[in-house]
Amino acid sequence: MLDLPAGTGPDGQPAERTPDRRRSVAARVRFERERLTSTSGSRHAFDHELLRGYALNRVSAAPAVATLTLLIAAATTIWAPAALAGFWLAAALAGQALVFATARRFLRRGGEEPDARRWSGRFALVEALNALAWGLLAFVLAGQPEASEVMALFVMLVGVAIAAMLAASVPPAVYAATAPIAGAVAGAYLFEDGAGAKAVVAMTLAAEIYFLLLSRKLYRNTLEGLEFRAEKDALIGELEQAKANSDEARRRAEEANLAKSRFLATMSHELRTPLNAILGFSEVMKAEVFGAHAVPTYKEYAGDIHQSGQHLLELINEILDLSRIEAGRYEMNEESVRLAHVVEDCHHLLKLRAKNRGVVIRELYQSNLPPLWADERALRQITLNLLSNAIKFTPPGGVVTLKVGWTASGGQYLSVADTGPGIPESEIPTVLASFGQGTLAIKTAEQGAGLGLPIVKGLVDLHGGGFALNSKLREGTEVIVTLPASRVMDALPPLRRAEPAPAARAPAPDARRAG
Repeated sequence: MLDLPAGTGPDGQPAERTPDRRRSVAARVRFERERLTSTSGSRHAFDHELLRGYALNRVSAAPAVATLTLLIAAATTIWAPAALAGFWLAAALAGQALVFATARRFLRRGGEEPDARRWSGRFALVEALNALAWGLLAFVLAGQPEASEVMALFVMLVGVAIAAMLAASVPPAVYAATAPIAGAVAGAYLFEDGAGAKAVVAMTLAAEIYFLLLSRKLYRNTLEGLEFRAEKDALIGELEQAKANSDEARRRAEEANLAKSRFLATMSHELRTPLNAILGFSEVMKAEVFGAHAVPTYKEYAGDIHQSGQHLLELINEILDLSRIEAGRYEMNEESVRLAHVVEDCHHLLKLRAKNRGVVIRELYQSNLPPLWADERALRQITLNLLSNAIKFTPPGGVVTLKVGWTASGGQYLSVADTGPGIPESEIPTVLASFGQGTLAIKTAEQGAGLGLPIVKGLVDLHGGGFALNSKLREGTEVIVTLPASRVMDALPPLRRAEPAPAARAPAPDARRAG
């Protein structure tokens, strides 16, 4: 059995490229099959477009061509009798009417799929009849004075040019519309004497070749335009399908995430009630409230149960908090809070833990910071999560720095920086995701579910603030939380007491009345 390299498909191509290669091969086979069954040598679907383009050209150009025919007939009376000119005019208009009627009949079919070969033959037939009628003018002008040769050459050029332009999308119709005209003019003057007649024959043949080549070029350009339009339509269809699939997948993901969040948010009572019982009874057993244990090991077991229960309760609280944030059910209790006081309280709570791990906590607070309009419980949770993470991953002898101050935009910020091992840049999106843990946390088996930073980010977003995590390997990590200036409560200026209005003076007594 042939051994293939790892990551290689059955055809020897890379495994990830095999589906694309199969699709391209299938598309190529479909294109070749359509090309072989098409009259245009391209896709079968293009036959209808080519025939429709021909019919539209003929119908729209009919008035102009009829007007030109009338003008040519009027000019012909200069060299030929009026009766012959009228006969030619009737024959030419009849041929054009036949072409016009056939084109209109094709356009009136509605949604019926045309037989491309049959309609192509019909168009070639009516074009040949119209060209024969048009070519009769050469025999009407033959034998007339020499100036008529110029007229015959002009008529030939006009007729061949019109046919080549209007019928370019149907090659058989081009040959049928131009060859009779060129043949009639060349035949009429081939046996005439004189240099003018020979020049007419030569220029007729040259013009026929030129316009056939020109019509072939136009035909190729038309096919390329149809190819480009088909590729564009296919691409638009694929993009719309991909967008529909993406929207459906996103809708399902959002519904699943919302259902999960709603479920966890409503499980608060059901999960916490038994845990409270476990914690309470295990604490009673650990404290030996009702008497000492007969076996000392039971006391250790009770302590382990109590510690595990506390850890599980903290984990459930984090999950429920994150679920409420994601579900939009986190209730904000906003009030006037001083950020520095909250950070200092959290420092005191975790000071013993930091001391036991040999970590020093430094505080750098700017003075005279006004209070914030924020949720104090959320700010405490943000600070505790960041500070506990910094203590957890800082080695003994390390330093954790707490900073509180002004931002450049007039808001306030909280910075928690440690001198730990840092986080690789590639793992930063992982640690910011729910339940995401870096390699350091996995290697050191630190307790936690990877919800601390996502909860912090969610609470900061609820306050309209900013969250930034900067880390360098072997240098440390810094997390900066900013609160917008709109939440800063600046002290209002004191109200000025309004000065009493001066009392209206009594009018002076009238001396005359006093007398």
